[in-house]
Amino acid sequence: MHTLVNGLIAGAAGTGALNIASYLDMALRGRGASGTPEESVQKLADVAHVDLGEGERADHRKQALGALLGYATGMGVAVCFAPLAARKPPWPVGALALGALAMVGSNAPMTVLGITDPRTWSASGWISDMVPHLAYGIVGYTAFRHLS
Repeated sequence: MHTLVNGLIAGAAGTGALNIASYLDMALRGRGASGTPEESVQKLADVAHVDLGEGERADHRKQALGALLGYATGMGVAVCFAPLAARKPPWPVGALALGALAMVGSNAPMTVLGITDPRTWSASGWISDMVPHLAYGIVGYTAFRHLS
């Protein structure tokens, strides 16, 4: 149970850092938010035959569920990583591994759903994705180390 709770706490901390890094990037570059979370929600709703409603209500649900999906992914990745974190790998290794796992954990499902294709990303697209996931890994792994 201790490992699960530590994973949830570290995942929440890492997800907060990922969101902060993403919003800073949006503010600095003047770019809009990604629509991939909402697209993921719509694809999953279609597969599950769930009606999200019409118009604005559906758009708001997709936006909210997309954000919740991000938190679930961030916390789930850290819970999966928790047994490795308990072995206390060196800080840079643990932080990089957790960040990489988060990047795969968020992008692999969207790739399978046909929402994105990392093979087509530009260099700036890769950097825009890597930096927030690196922030996730650094903060999440630091939380693991402080919790143990």
